[in-house]
Amino acid sequence: MYLNCHTYHSLRYGTLSVEELVRSASVLGLETLCLTDINTVTAIYEFHKLCKEAGIKPVVGMEIRQDNELLYITLAKDAAGIGEINQMLTASNCDNIPLPRVNPGFKNVVTIYPMENIPETFSKDEYIGIRVEQLNLLFRKEWKCLLHKMVILQPVTYKTKQDYNLHRVLRGIAFNTLGSKLTSGQCCKKDEVLKPQSELLIHYRHYPQIIENTRNVLDECHFEFTFSIPRNKKYFTGSKEGDLRLITQLAYEGLSERYAPDDELAKKRVEKELRVIDELNFCGYFLITWDIVQYSNSLGFMHIGRGSGANSIISYCLGITNICPIELDLYFERFLNLNRKNPPDFDIDWSWQERDTILEYIFKKYGKNHVAFCGTNVEFKYRSIFREVGKVFGLTKEELDVLATQPEQNHDKNSVVQQVYKYGKMLEKFPNQRSMHACGILISEEPITNYSALEMPPKGFPIVQFDMHTAEEIGLEKFDILSQRGIGTINDAVKLIKKNRGIDVDIRDNHISKDEQKCNTFLSQGKTIGCFYIESPAMRGLLRRLKCDNYKVLVAASSIIRPGVAQSGMMKEYIFRHNHPNQFEYFHPVFEQQLGETYGIMVYQEDVIKIALHFGGLPAADGDVLRRAMSGKGRSLAALQKVKDHFFESCNSLGHPEALSKEVYRQIESFAGYSFCKAHSASYAVESYQSLYLKVYHPIEFMVAAINNGGGFYRTEVYVHEARMSGANILTPCINRSEWETTVCGNDVYLGFMHLQSLETKTALLITEDRLRNGEFRSLGDFIRRIPIGMAAMQILIFIGAFRFTGKQKNELLLEARMLLNDWKPERKMEALFDEPVKEYRFPELKRELFEDAFDEIELLDFPVSCSPFDLLVTKYRGSVMAKDLLLHHKKQVKMLAYLISRKHVPTKKGTMFFGTWIDAEGSYFDTAHFADCLEKYPFKGGGCYLLLGTVEVDFHFPTITIIKMEKMPFIPDPRYVYDNDKQYEAHQRIREDVSMTHRQPYPQEHEIGLPRMKMLK
Repeated sequence: MYLNCHTYHSLRYGTLSVEELVRSASVLGLETLCLTDINTVTAIYEFHKLCKEAGIKPVVGMEIRQDNELLYITLAKDAAGIGEINQMLTASNCDNIPLPRVNPGFKNVVTIYPMENIPETFSKDEYIGIRVEQLNLLFRKEWKCLLHKMVILQPVTYKTKQDYNLHRVLRGIAFNTLGSKLTSGQCCKKDEVLKPQSELLIHYRHYPQIIENTRNVLDECHFEFTFSIPRNKKYFTGSKEGDLRLITQLAYEGLSERYAPDDELAKKRVEKELRVIDELNFCGYFLITWDIVQYSNSLGFMHIGRGSGANSIISYCLGITNICPIELDLYFERFLNLNRKNPPDFDIDWSWQERDTILEYIFKKYGKNHVAFCGTNVEFKYRSIFREVGKVFGLTKEELDVLATQPEQNHDKNSVVQQVYKYGKMLEKFPNQRSMHACGILISEEPITNYSALEMPPKGFPIVQFDMHTAEEIGLEKFDILSQRGIGTINDAVKLIKKNRGIDVDIRDNHISKDEQKCNTFLSQGKTIGCFYIESPAMRGLLRRLKCDNYKVLVAASSIIRPGVAQSGMMKEYIFRHNHPNQFEYFHPVFEQQLGETYGIMVYQEDVIKIALHFGGLPAADGDVLRRAMSGKGRSLAALQKVKDHFFESCNSLGHPEALSKEVYRQIESFAGYSFCKAHSASYAVESYQSLYLKVYHPIEFMVAAINNGGGFYRTEVYVHEARMSGANILTPCINRSEWETTVCGNDVYLGFMHLQSLETKTALLITEDRLRNGEFRSLGDFIRRIPIGMAAMQILIFIGAFRFTGKQKNELLLEARMLLNDWKPERKMEALFDEPVKEYRFPELKRELFEDAFDEIELLDFPVSCSPFDLLVTKYRGSVMAKDLLLHHKKQVKMLAYLISRKHVPTKKGTMFFGTWIDAEGSYFDTAHFADCLEKYPFKGGGCYLLLGTVEVDFHFPTITIIKMEKMPFIPDPRYVYDNDKQYEAHQRIREDVSMTHRQPYPQEHEIGLPRMKMLK
């Protein structure tokens, strides 16, 4: 009898989860239940599953609203009906076709109108929904004659009185208004709850025809769905046979290019993989990916295929990935095996500058009716929701700022704030809006609107209304088309090297950097700032601890750094065993057989599966449950618990000691969701090496490319420092040399206008466009004549030194600019100055202090360019030890003066600690550890230079200073404001530091883990 039920997927309206709705219906003994969320089908698949489990017949549809006005309710009679509803809403969302006010001609849909919006005539499947409070209207003649077209309309929106209040809060958020100002038409009625069916029907007892009509509608509607059927585009060529022929041809062509003619191992692997791919009907999936990559190659784009797809030699031969699975002994079954029912997905990266071109090709090639991005539900977050809920309760901006930004102990405890807390907490995990998945694209065999309505977010590519997990459940596997700045850096570096040095670098040649001695030396010394994935302080420290000097160790390091390995204690153990290969024993012979390459340590997801299968004796199906848990695609606690029970039962039957079984499972469990598969690590390592090669042999161009691609772990200043340390002459923006981005000419690096945060983009682009069209600017007056610009922008350019080519001081340029621009209106200025010689003014010589330029640079760029931060210190002291000598001071106290680069927050059981990264006066990097007790007395005080006192601890070739005391050192006062005490230290506040926070539970300490280093056979 309930034809119109909402869940919280009726965004900012419904208050019930799908589970809560179905559970409530089950408690009331309902045999049929309808889900009609407002303008969405997000929840219909979850609804179907839960209804089937509860023994309830599911009926699905949609409530159609336009600007909060209810037009009608639709119920799908079958799967085709869902498609019709989706197509109508898609046309509105994506093509701006207004929603029809009446049934647009549905063939497989029941349409129910509210009394306020009925059509002039009714078709067979059209009805009027009559609410309880409207029954008294049926005595009128005009309604009596329509009784045969009436059904019960009892909407369901909430469950309890508190839920109704929550509904009002949601409506206040939706309309951006105070709760007290909401009108009755903006909220649901107060009776929109599920109640016993008998209690509902008693109101309609005098209208048996309405009851009968309602039952007939429910009988007529069915929603049957089979979840196990693949729904991706099946064939690339149009047939299974054609796909097999093409993939076989391409595989053997690639085999002949990648391997020697007599490589029998490679041939056998190709044959084996082709059999599995064909048997599982995945040929089309491979070929579509190959097609996308071929298009990319035709445009000269660089791509990186990563993830478990690199386990496949077919992927390698088709050019989808660039990792030889035989060289690295990659486990094909991790990617694809006969027990795997759902297709794997390829993760392919492009430069952030080129990805949209690839997306446009996919949508054009495979048709807008068959391609869409996965959606994602953006949930209300408790912190940010303070603002949303607080506004509904009428809090001021100042009060909202306190709630959203300050700790709870600082909040007012009045009754209104308590209400904000209460409803804010209730809204946690509620969907707030739908958005686009970062990279997941669906390509379906049938029109994609058969499964979902589409929406058009600002990005410009349509999205389905459900997320990747639902997509996978219903048989739509995504293609991950990703973008990253690391590829952009590599691409741009290669172009800059060609332009600046005339050297062609074939960076796609994977052998170019794997065996370069100089690259390996940089790697072992952690000289990797700017390099993809291996530039963070933690990664550089790991590389040094491992003395990582080859590709295979780098592959391992890429996974060891992940939280799962670190959390289990296996990162520290790997470092020990790598450095002392003769000072440990394998836990058990299986670990030596299966994990000999990594000293018996589980480093990759495959290792976990190998140990589960070969040590624990688990079946392959349980291995797949573990794989899904580790990759974050399925974390069913019940399924994992079953695997755990099977593991211990099997270990016991195999005679393994209980202590050993517990330790092995502890390690397995720590990996869930936080480790890489080996192929993923290998793919990352290739890109890291490509970056490293460019950094080693073409450092200036590489660092400029890194700067232009937004850097990575660090702020721009750090990459500028790296370029300078590599021999670059760093220059501030110049109107005759600079572009929007940073440029390089020989060893001269001109910072781009993009770094001048206060300069409008359109002004910067106008400068470069005019210079390209009309030649260099001859003088400041010539610049003013050609570029429409205000005094504020002129000051920015003058103070940054953009007119230094004139040979005039900034003070003089500033006065000249004011004279030229004074009292001129923009429209008259261009006419008056056109082709007239610009008058030259003579000014008295104005004295400038030594470091005025540096403070101009700090104000406009956030860091000095014309000098080092150390030059601005009051003290001349530079420390008693330099970073290059720290290895010689193990267990000794040192005093150092250093400039703060970054600090990373790390939770411990004793409180917060930080790891710091610094440069000394020579420009070399070193690292510090700051424990909670020290930070209490000697906290960080923002960016700048600090005097540090600490003890050096050398851990496997890597020195860290454990700080005992530290104090921020004063910079000289700003010489530009020698007579203004209030402004003398204003610019200093702009000197930054990079701070990264860690949101996780503290890792256990080594003694708490008790990791064994000897055999455990008894």
